[in-house]
This record gives sequence, structure tokens and C-alpha cells, in this order.
Amino acid sequence: MQSWYNIFPKNVGLSIYVWIIFCLLPFYFLFRLSSWIEIIFGILMILLFFMAYRFSFTSKGWKLYLWVGVEIAISIVMTLYFGFVYFALFLAFLIGNIQNKVGFITLYVVHLLTTILAVNLSFFTQNELFFSQFPFIVISVIGVILLPFNTYNRNKREKLEDQLEDANIRISQLIVMEERQRIARDLHDTLGQKLSLIGLKSDLAGKLLYKDVDLAKNEINDIHQTARTALKEVREMVADMRGTKLEDEIFRIQQILTAAQIDSSIEGNPKLKNTPLLVENVVSMCLKEAVTNVVKHSKASSCKVLIEQSPDELLVRVKDNGIGIEGDMDSFKGHGLIGMRERLEFVNGSLDISTSNGTTLNIRVPNVIQQNKQEGLV
Repeated sequence: MQSWYNIFPKNVGLSIYVWIIFCLLPFYFLFRLSSWIEIIFGILMILLFFMAYRFSFTSKGWKLYLWVGVEIAISIVMTLYFGFVYFALFLAFLIGNIQNKVGFITLYVVHLLTTILAVNLSFFTQNELFFSQFPFIVISVIGVILLPFNTYNRNKREKLEDQLEDANIRISQLIVMEERQRIARDLHDTLGQKLSLIGLKSDLAGKLLYKDVDLAKNEINDIHQTARTALKEVREMVADMRGTKLEDEIFRIQQILTAAQIDSSIEGNPKLKNTPLLVENVVSMCLKEAVTNVVKHSKASSCKVLIEQSPDELLVRVKDNGIGIEGDMDSFKGHGLIGMRERLEFVNGSLDISTSNGTTLNIRVPNVIQQNKQEGLV
């Protein structure tokens, strides 16, 4: 319902000046009557109608229907005794603003039937007066028929448009939040690995500095190259998140495992076939995170990576012989499991972990996406 001060209907295809005319017409025809008693009675009815009309916009529940009933009764009386059918237009607009479907239909039917009945009876009791304002009466009856549905549908459409606008705003906010989370994960995965590698190589170079200067120089060169690579990846990520091939990631994790003095073995073919770049990028990021956690938390001496590609799914398994996930659950969850599971959700993947004789982490991604792509090409 509109506010109480919105006495004149808005956005119904008629100017506010037309509604002012409809408000003044009863007074014009009223003062044409000869009896002062009828004039006073008519003025009281008009004032009572607009008072009830105002209360209708501020009332809810049974009070609303009570005031509408009073207005319908006044409209019938004014139509029968004075030939004023114009109040029916105000009622038509008011009924169209009722959001309850049952209430709307009930009041619409009652108002339509009572208006048509009152107009037909008035043609016999107010014959001369009715024919003198016949065009206005026709407009009023047409308005009683069409205006409630027009107003009801317009209000419903505006409500849906508002809900759609709110939903679009919410979606935009969620997209921004997701993008921020994605950038945070990618920065952590990219910089985290490189900085860990730089830290490990720095420690190793410090140890070799007094034992083997040449090896120390090689480690320092590797540190320099790793830093340049990290800077390049950050720039590319800020411009546009690039896809990472699994075979490229395998080379990087071998570097970090070697620098951490962890024996590494790779089984399977890292050159994936018929795998979307998005899936390969997600799997590469998860593999990078898994190996980083092995280096940081497992205290392992060996790490084995298995890559298996079957018609049904892609499996990447990371197994170490360290202390197990219970040894440092909180730090592992902080940026590991949560981030990897969030990434895998985008490609319908899953992550499971077992802690028997170390930690085994299985990354599984079904081939549904790629199969759908191939079917679309057929």
C-alpha cells in the first residue's frame, strides 16, 4: 500500500489533474441541487469518503477491509442518490494496491458488481442527471473494470523488479568477494611456494657458503631465478589469471622437494589429454599447495606423486612418510584443505586424506566436463 498522503493515484496512465477534476466533480454536481439538506449530506459523504480513503492506506488486516467496505457503501449511496460514480475510480485504484490475492479478487468482484448494479439502478432514478454526464460514467465503469488489474500487475512487476535489482546487487557483491578470495588463494599458492623455495635455498646456501662456494653460488643463482619467476607470475596473475599446465607444475614441485632435501618420485604422465585448461589449472594449484604443506609440516624424507588419468576421472595422489596430518592440523587447514576444496568445487572435484604411515592426499576430478564438451562437438 502507498503512504497515507498519496491520495491521488500515480502511474495509472492519467495525469494528476484528471484526478483533481474527479475530486471536484462531486462538489460541482452537488451544488446544482436545490435542497440545502442534500448539499450538506453530500458534503459530509464526500469528506467521510476521503477520510476513509486515507485510513485505508495506513491500515492493515481487517481494518483495511473495513474501511474499503465503508468506501464501497459511500460510493453506492452517492451513485444512487446523486449520480456520482467517480468514487468508484478511487476505489478501483485502492483495490489494485492490495497485495493479498484472495483479498484483491474478493474486493474486485464486490466492487465491480456493486458499481454496475448502482449504475444500472441510477439510470432509472437519476435519468436526466446520468445522461448529462454519460461520458464520465462510461470512463468510470471502464476504469472500475481495468484499473484494479492494471495497478495490481504493475505493483507486482515493480516488486519483482526490486527483488531482481536486490538479487543483482547481491550477486555482484558475491562475485567481488569470490574474486577477492580467488586472488588471495592464488597469491598464497604462487608466492607461498616461491618464497618457501627461496627460504629453503637461502638456508642451504648459508650452509654451503663455508663448505662449497661454487654450490653456494648455484643456490644463490637459483634464488635469483626463483624470485624473478615469482615476480613474473604475480604480474601475469594481476593482469589476468593464467592457466598452469600440470607438467610445468611437476617441474616446480621437484625443485622445491629437492631444495627441502626430500626424495621425490613422479609416477604417471603429467601431460594430460583432453583435459580442459580450467581443470588442469585447478589441479596444478592443488598439487602445488599439497607439496608445499609436505615441505612445511610433514617432516617427511620422501614424497611420491602419482598421476592417473582414466576415462572416468583424473587422480593426483600425493603421499609422504612424514608425521601425518594430526601433527599440525590447524596450520594445514589454515591455507591448505579449505583452499583446495574450494578450488575443486568449481570443477566438481573432491579431496580426501588418509594418515596411515604418513599422509596420503587424493585429488579427484571427474571427466564430466570434458565429456560434455566432446558431445557438443558431435
